[in-house]
Amino acid sequence: MGRYVARRLLQMIPVFIGSTLLIFLMMFALPGDPVRALAGEQAVDQAQIAALKAELGLDRPILVQYVSYIGNVFQGDFGTQIASQRPISEVILDAYPITIQLALFAFTFIVVAGILLGLVAGLKPNSVRDRGLLGLTLLLIAVPSFVTGYMAQFVFSFKLGLVPPNVGLEPTWNELLMPAMVLASLSLAYVARLTRTSIAENLRADYMRTATAKGLPKRRIIGVHLMRNSLIPVVTFLGTDIGSLMGGAIVTEGIFNIKGVGGLIYDALGRREGATVVGVVTIIVIVYLLASLIVDLLYAVLDPRIRYA
Repeated sequence: MGRYVARRLLQMIPVFIGSTLLIFLMMFALPGDPVRALAGEQAVDQAQIAALKAELGLDRPILVQYVSYIGNVFQGDFGTQIASQRPISEVILDAYPITIQLALFAFTFIVVAGILLGLVAGLKPNSVRDRGLLGLTLLLIAVPSFVTGYMAQFVFSFKLGLVPPNVGLEPTWNELLMPAMVLASLSLAYVARLTRTSIAENLRADYMRTATAKGLPKRRIIGVHLMRNSLIPVVTFLGTDIGSLMGGAIVTEGIFNIKGVGGLIYDALGRREGATVVGVVTIIVIVYLLASLIVDLLYAVLDPRIRYA
């Protein structure tokens, strides 16, 4: 197991470099001049622009900038935001706690509701409840997230008054409940369908007939034998979905006025703040890589037959 983890950590290095290099080139090589964009339509002395570029290191070749950036990242320095002249690490630390809370609420809802719905439908395939689940999940997949968000806000906030329509700077759990459910709706549909399909297939497996023939309690057959083998594809999806949730959702955070990572990325793109976008994406890449490693290690927990050399 230790050798496998070490090998996976080494494999993460080129993935991390390739991902961050790609977004770095997209942010700094392709768009316009972020320093000039900061001035808007106002006339600015070119000497001042050149001096600010030299101060921020934007006058150097792009690959030299990237190597310098990666070296600073390993020291915890993500650069300086041009508009506010604040360290980007501080800007991210201000935005990420809210996104983490939102992601944890959404992830909990996805795991509990998605697996439960898939289990209920998968135990009785082709039944009324199974077809009802497939119809519900198809609706959640088909409807865009901004439509789901505005409908939920209109019904539960403005019509019924059950939850606040927007989220404050220091959100409470009831303020985050509705945006978390909106953010989780698409992933919930996929988890429910994956769980349902996997359980329906494993019900016909030989080991299930053997466990039933041995006279094991139904609760043990479902909870130990059926669920552990059926959750492997679900865990794979959840592992990749963690990165998406932690990255924030621009649409969801915009609808509910959440000052999280999604709003930070949106504002940074509007101002051509490439350093801020690259800093946030760097954190997201790290989360994705660690989540994929944890998922691979969980395979051996769910299925003892899986061993790592």
